[in-house]
Amino acid sequence: MPAPRTVAHVLLCGLVLAVAACSAPQPAPPAAPEVVDAAAVSRPPPDPVREPVVVLDAGHNGGNGAHVAEIGRQVPDGRGGTKACNTTGTQTAAGYAEHAFTFDVTARVAKRLTAKGVRVVLTRTDDAGVGPCVDERAAVGQRAGADAVVSIHADGSAPANRGYHVAYSDPPVNDVQSGPAKVLATALRDSLHGAGFPDSNYIGRGGLSPRRDLAGLNLATRPTALVECANMRHAAEAALVSTPAGRDRYAAGIAGGILAFLGR
Repeated sequence: MPAPRTVAHVLLCGLVLAVAACSAPQPAPPAAPEVVDAAAVSRPPPDPVREPVVVLDAGHNGGNGAHVAEIGRQVPDGRGGTKACNTTGTQTAAGYAEHAFTFDVTARVAKRLTAKGVRVVLTRTDDAGVGPCVDERAAVGQRAGADAVVSIHADGSAPANRGYHVAYSDPPVNDVQSGPAKVLATALRDSLHGAGFPDSNYIGRGGLSPRRDLAGLNLATRPTALVECANMRHAAEAALVSTPAGRDRYAAGIAGGILAFLGR
């Protein structure tokens, strides 16, 4: 029969248990909730090893005007309908063509991106061909696994209208269009605005223009935006796009937006 416990014995046992409890590992406090950056969710962080790929799409083509039937054939528009394969584009009052402007600016953007370690893929490599059609231009980005696709244009609006705007597909057809494409469009807008170009005073808002009628944007499965650099019918902007220095300014603004989107 065990000996009866004295008061001292009970107190001693309690003290031992208390010390043991204090020395036991204590549970960690609950972790603070993670703070999520919405912009970071929209696009993955840049990979320092992988070479980023950018598709540059110079609008229209120099041979389109002589092949009206070919560029007029209908192709999918990305929303269940069809539209023309391509168009001839616009020009200044002095006859400087949009297709020549876009080809020159695209080459300048490509040079700037290549210098920053970006692999550039072009939808056309000369200014004397026909097309390609807008659906084929959209497919180039998918085949290349492009991190960004930027289509470069100039507008032909009323002479009083001026300013650039950046278009993106809206309402979006897929998740890329609802997230990363808008981030890309905003980065381009911010860079062009920061370079001193005025936001459009006739279309969109704050330099951004959501569009549902542009097949190249609707068919895109990679982050894609379209830059209308200027109104070629506005006298001052026509003069700017017609000079090498002016075209280099537009190229710097576009390249800056692409690099910002890539995190470079």
